[in-house]
Amino acid sequence: MAPSACAPEPQSQSNKDTGLPLISLAPLIDFDSASTASTAHALLHALEASGFLYLTDSPIPPSLLSRVFELSAKFFDRSYEEKRTLAWTTPKANRGYTSIGQEKASLRLSKAEVEQDRGGEGDDQKESFEIGRDDEEAYPNQWPEDDVEFKQVMTDFFDRCKQLHAIVMKGIALAMKLEPDFFADYVKQGDNTLRLLHYPAVSAQAFTSGRVRAGLHSDYGSITLLFQDSRGGLQVERPDGGFLDVTPIEGTIIMNAGDLLSRWSNGLIQSTRHRVVEPPLKLSSDGQPYPPRYSVAYFCNPDFDKTIEALPGTWDSQDGKKWEPIRSGDYLEQRLSTTY
Repeated sequence: MAPSACAPEPQSQSNKDTGLPLISLAPLIDFDSASTASTAHALLHALEASGFLYLTDSPIPPSLLSRVFELSAKFFDRSYEEKRTLAWTTPKANRGYTSIGQEKASLRLSKAEVEQDRGGEGDDQKESFEIGRDDEEAYPNQWPEDDVEFKQVMTDFFDRCKQLHAIVMKGIALAMKLEPDFFADYVKQGDNTLRLLHYPAVSAQAFTSGRVRAGLHSDYGSITLLFQDSRGGLQVERPDGGFLDVTPIEGTIIMNAGDLLSRWSNGLIQSTRHRVVEPPLKLSSDGQPYPPRYSVAYFCNPDFDKTIEALPGTWDSQDGKKWEPIRSGDYLEQRLSTTY
């Protein structure tokens, strides 16, 4: 049975349980509305304060999102042998299937550090399927040959999320007192990654000794758009070192800033660390296995050939720049190389 997706719908629910703001996309889509500027500033404030927020009023049809979740579940139901024929190959390609334990999400910058850091947590309890832009000849997507609909639906969803990326970046530019189209040339190509995620059902004993579904990490690009099922488990690290549960809210997209957006802002925007844990079992489920969890993450990146450096207005002198300039594609490849 396919999971129930949190399909976008008009904002109608409270964020009192999480403390994270709910921000409507509508004024950013209708860019000349009376509330566009205030919405853009609320967006930037959320990114500077915690790096995480909920988006409402998404233009993505709920029926499309539901079908994405259904086809994702159908894909992960395939045998391991079938999925391995579409295996992920290299960080530069970053496309295809990754099995449980193949990726070890971490903050470390070398494989040796990752292995040491993750030793107490065990392998990530997840499998995934990565999809990039479909017009990249050097690194083509790996589509299941027996499921034409899978490709059609995922490319449609990919392109709609690409449009959302451009909309959000336009709002960020406005709030940062840049020209609204400042980022347009940086996100034109769409070097993004659509990741289908499956956290399989596991025994109740699987999460002893600090084991998690996905280890503590930051995201690498500009922003991430996360679509959850109703299971939950995402946690955001607070400044005091504790964790905030980012509970699923029907009709929303969870958005967070990545490392390259933080670099663009010279650290003003937070690329906040986060992880995925297993929510406690309900009392009535005592002794039963933890059920599966599904999510869909759309990792937005500046185009890979673009150089990212601190934007004007975020530093007073060259010494005030926190990071050296770096090409977007080079940074992504460096980070992926340490976790696979």
